[in-house]
Amino acid sequence: MFVRKSLRQAVLVLATAAIVLAACSGGAAPEPTVDVNAINTAAVATAMGQLSAQFTQTALAAPTNTTLPTNTALPLPTFALPTAGAGSPAPTTSGALPTVSFNTTPTTPLPGFTALASPVAPAATTSLGDACNNSSFEADVTIEDGSVLEPGQNFVKTWRIRNTGTCTWDEGYELVYIGGSNPNLDPYDLEFDSADDFVTGGETADLSVQLTTPCDPGEYEGHWRMRNDQGAYFGTVVSVYVKVTDDC
Repeated sequence: MFVRKSLRQAVLVLATAAIVLAACSGGAAPEPTVDVNAINTAAVATAMGQLSAQFTQTALAAPTNTTLPTNTALPLPTFALPTAGAGSPAPTTSGALPTVSFNTTPTTPLPGFTALASPVAPAATTSLGDACNNSSFEADVTIEDGSVLEPGQNFVKTWRIRNTGTCTWDEGYELVYIGGSNPNLDPYDLEFDSADDFVTGGETADLSVQLTTPCDPGEYEGHWRMRNDQGAYFGTVVSVYVKVTDDC
């Protein structure tokens, strides 16, 4: 009888303890589970928020765009057209530009330009020699250039020539035919072979050659030049020009 009572009490105690334990465990909140994806999403959202705030602050701090100034047209200077001076004809049309002729050479140089000196053509008597041997043409003594002669006519052409060198034209010097209508004029050379023919420096001499016109009509010419005793040519070339209108 005693044993049954004890067993009943023990069962009652165990049942009570089980009820208490069940009540305690049922009221406790379960431990939360960790969601890794949620953590990553929150981190990204936080970073994006910080970047957005930073960009907003930078945009606020940046200077605002200003409108560039527009181009303003500058006034061009005006030029007054030249007016006719005293003694010049007035223009026929008001405001008409002056005309420039290119057919004439202006006698007054344009402003800012210096007129070039006109080239001087070498004279026909320009000598080609040296201090010792030189000559210049003075005049045609006979038979002017372009003279009309009869066919087969013998004539003497004479030039006045000056010895512009320091050496005397003596024996060995010659007035030599150098070209032309040879042999139509039948030219020959003039030799200084006697003291009467010598020409000292600074003197003039009338030098002559004998010629014959051809029988055929036409225009004929011949050219001569001095040559020294060394065979060197010097001085101005002298010439003859004649016309033959008939035949023999």
